Amino acid sequence: MPTPPPHPPGKQKKKRGWFRKLLIWGFALALLGAIFLGVAVAVTAKSIPSYEELKRSQSGQTILVRARDGSELFNMGPSYGKWVPMGSIPKVMPAAMTSVEDRRFYSHLGIDPLGLMRAVYVSITSGKSMRATSTITQQLARNLFLNNSRTMTRKLNEAVWAMALEVKFSKDEILELYLNKVYFGGGAYGIDAASRKFFGHAAEEITLPEAAIIAGLVKAPSHYSPTADAKAAVDRAKVVLQTMVENQAITASQASSLDLAAIKFAPEGGKNSVRYFTDWALPQLDILVPENTDPIEVWTTLDPGMQEVATKSIIANVPKGAQGALVSMDRDGAILAMVGGTDYVTSNYNRATLAVRQPGSAFKLFVYLAALEAGYKPDDSVVDEPVTIDGWTPRNSGGTFAGQIDVRTAFAYSKNTVAAQLGNEVGFGAIAGVARRFGITTPTNTMPSMVLGSSEVRVIDMTRAFATVSAKGVPIDPYGISKVVTTDGRTIYQRAAPTAQPIVPQYVIAGITDLLQSAVSIGTGRAAQIGRPVAGKTGTTTSNKDGWFLGFSSGITTGVWMGRDDAKPVAGLQGGTAPARAFAQFMKFAVAKRPVEKFDTELKLPAWQLEPDDEQILAAPSDYSFVDEQGNLIEPQENQRPRPGDEPGRPEDAGLPPRAANDDFLNEATGKEGVRVRRGEQPPPGN
Repeated sequence: MPTPPPHPPGKQKKKRGWFRKLLIWGFALALLGAIFLGVAVAVTAKSIPSYEELKRSQSGQTILVRARDGSELFNMGPSYGKWVPMGSIPKVMPAAMTSVEDRRFYSHLGIDPLGLMRAVYVSITSGKSMRATSTITQQLARNLFLNNSRTMTRKLNEAVWAMALEVKFSKDEILELYLNKVYFGGGAYGIDAASRKFFGHAAEEITLPEAAIIAGLVKAPSHYSPTADAKAAVDRAKVVLQTMVENQAITASQASSLDLAAIKFAPEGGKNSVRYFTDWALPQLDILVPENTDPIEVWTTLDPGMQEVATKSIIANVPKGAQGALVSMDRDGAILAMVGGTDYVTSNYNRATLAVRQPGSAFKLFVYLAALEAGYKPDDSVVDEPVTIDGWTPRNSGGTFAGQIDVRTAFAYSKNTVAAQLGNEVGFGAIAGVARRFGITTPTNTMPSMVLGSSEVRVIDMTRAFATVSAKGVPIDPYGISKVVTTDGRTIYQRAAPTAQPIVPQYVIAGITDLLQSAVSIGTGRAAQIGRPVAGKTGTTTSNKDGWFLGFSSGITTGVWMGRDDAKPVAGLQGGTAPARAFAQFMKFAVAKRPVEKFDTELKLPAWQLEPDDEQILAAPSDYSFVDEQGNLIEPQENQRPRPGDEPGRPEDAGLPPRAANDDFLNEATGKEGVRVRRGEQPPPGN
């Protein structure tokens, strides 16, 4: 076969010309790009703040939460610890970090071309997506100036900022910034915060195995965090140690001699003791100090000692398999202690503020408040006997009836039949209104059984109601934050003193306090006695599903609930047993440093409840009007008394207007006959 003719000389010259042009244009574009990149890096470097300014900058808002006494409860948001200069950082820490995150840190200019090419090669040969190849400097640039988006634009900006950092700062300065600012999980930024959180000591005391664990966290802080998964943290530390051996930062014998399983992690503090409270209180910051991003200190109302005892009292007394909740507040509504369950780590559901449960006889607080408002007094007679209202027949605990007793005894021994009669007389809607006035926020039904606590309520609301009684009828608004200040000392929120007026008369508060005190001294709440005056009420629901005790002493009001989350019966659970004992255990500590306060149970009755002889001294009969049982005004009836001259021999009638009503009508209108009947007295003959 003949040899093909060679390419014409003209075509070869043409190809060499195109190749030469391509090289020239490529070099020119590369040079232009390099110039552009150099200018961009130079301009960016000039815009970078000084080293001292970068040290002071923080990511996100830091919230330091303090207790009532000013002690620190915990930090919310990023925690930075103290700044640790490079010379004070143990050598094993930067060695571990550079080995696992950026082994060519000391040789590149902010970006690692070799690492990038290796990542591209691995991606092509394995078919997997390209893994992240950010250097330590790039990570620092992203943390300081950029976001975490995965766009190409962000990656280019990151590279420019990284090279600018390398231009402006030394390698040690960059590494010091990185070690003090990188996020290690659990809210900890920087090695000092991480060391204190995970190991309980300062960064200057970091050991080799601890350094391996801390360095391993950067890749996935939430996954490798020792508080989330200690085993995962240890396994990741083994990888870090192996890379340190490969980079000759440590020897193989050093790595093999370490027992990572023997590392002791610092226990997480404050979980069970305060988190139920802070989960409830801190979201209120959005309302109290809106649009604030400054680091702040939040001063709360929580008493650390009371909180600890409250937790112990619930755990010590709650029946097996059940849960418990406790809320305690001062006379102005300040929450002193809050327990939402037996273990926050196991269940962070706050039963003190979120759960709605039937209060049982504790709801009788509102029944008797309504009765006292309607004119009843603690010494008035009532009859404990079988009763049926609209087809509903309540029963007493034990199934017995005491016959004629007084209101005080009926309340102290929680007589259901008497509560039903009182509710039927004063009106179930009136009782629901009283409950609403005293702070019950959940719906209240007006069926007859509502007097025995068939409507569901919250622990914090019931405690609030009893606290309102303790505050002599002034409505209580529970709160957990007293003030908020910035770290430089500016006060940006201060709770104002309440200015509310009493919502019921003094004689109603005196009467209900009398009843509540009797329930503890002689009635169902005897287990709540603490050696000083206590007023309170028990509550137990059907089949012992819920047990309550709520009461107050020396200005502190505490509510306790116990039961199962699935609302199944709890054997032996009654308000007067475990809940009352938990109340007593807590209150003995809570009031120990407060003076003993006697309750004011003296009835200072209004004029309309005084005897007729006393009424005549206060006002003339013509100043009075009469209403029926529904509160409707009774129109006067004329011609009931003869006009002057109609009836001879009555000189006392001379000059008087006609009588508005006769004696029988007045007795009926003023309810004198009705009062005799409802209080266990016999009606006049013929009725």
